[in-house]
Amino acid sequence: MKAQKNIWMGTAVILTNGRLHLDDAKTAHGLIRGTQRFDITGVIDAYSAGKDAGMLLDGRHRDIPVYADMAAYLNENRDNPDFAIIGLALCGGRLDEEWQAIVMDYLNMGISIVNGMHMQLNQIPAFAEAASRNNARIIDVRAAKPFDQCHFWSGRIYDMKIPRIAVIGTDCAVGKRTTSRLIIEACQADGMDAEMIYTGQTGWLQGNAYGFILDATLNDFVSGELEDAIVRCELEVGPDLMVIEGQSALRNPSGPCGSEMILSGNTKGVIIQHAPFRPFVSGVESLQCLLPDIETEVALAKMYGARVIAITLNDKGGTPEELIRYQEDLEKRLEIPVILPLAPPPEGMARLMPQIRAFIREHGQLPDTTPRHRVNIEKRIDN
Repeated sequence: MKAQKNIWMGTAVILTNGRLHLDDAKTAHGLIRGTQRFDITGVIDAYSAGKDAGMLLDGRHRDIPVYADMAAYLNENRDNPDFAIIGLALCGGRLDEEWQAIVMDYLNMGISIVNGMHMQLNQIPAFAEAASRNNARIIDVRAAKPFDQCHFWSGRIYDMKIPRIAVIGTDCAVGKRTTSRLIIEACQADGMDAEMIYTGQTGWLQGNAYGFILDATLNDFVSGELEDAIVRCELEVGPDLMVIEGQSALRNPSGPCGSEMILSGNTKGVIIQHAPFRPFVSGVESLQCLLPDIETEVALAKMYGARVIAITLNDKGGTPEELIRYQEDLEKRLEIPVILPLAPPPEGMARLMPQIRAFIREHGQLPDTTPRHRVNIEKRIDN
């Protein structure tokens, strides 16, 4: 097994501009829960200043103070951080004038910016010049790869033996990445070597070494980039298990996504993350698009050729008592484990580990039985 890549970059603060307590700060929330790419030394958020970011997020102290502004940060810290990370997932991926002014202030302080928005700051002369003038960098995480560096799906995935589980959801922003990371951590604590295949900007920010950013990838190459990440992970580090982070949802009308994780990744196991107290699809509530019924999502995954080994629940919107009642009822109806990912042991991920181990035993060393009706794309092109 080869050593993993060096992913360390430096110290960083997270910028949330008064929205740390809201769901659209999910990038910040992921970084607060953990990252191997950055040392998070604080969050800049006037609304939540004076609190520990971990306590605010989920009641766990993580020694990440929240500061009102950069002056307050420097009052307690000797040096500037190496980076300031935009910690929000803004609608449409665009920075408004207020955010643009914030970014410019940090660049003028010589602090490099990590930007996960679709709006590419390196392509805007004012920001590029400010970075150059102050010896700072702009890292546009969603910068698209040149098309001639992208991978087209080839079918190599059928030769890969390491079992894979995709964490897909019934909607956007239900916690797919968080659950994926918790599975990785639980596997590692249980003595298994597991790797996450990231598919979004926060997965990269957290330091996962293998993956790609799906919504910055030309559609023709999404399946190939997923396949390439899986193949490289198996050949370079050979873990016991790969967990593929899902995006959006199989039946989200504003951006259906997820079938690639199953079909293009030749993935045999699925975990579905569900928000039981969310009635409508996120972002288009005015259209009243109902969230899919969870039983039909299980059936749909089966039609794609995968088995749902567990359901994981997002707890937003209901009381703890309602959540437990829903969990118990759904587990009886589906006869598969229904897990509360953020619950402490013996609940939480501890209940999922027997299913994970059984899945690895079932799929770990068995030859792939997927029909080989595939085309050698490279040979076809050469001919």
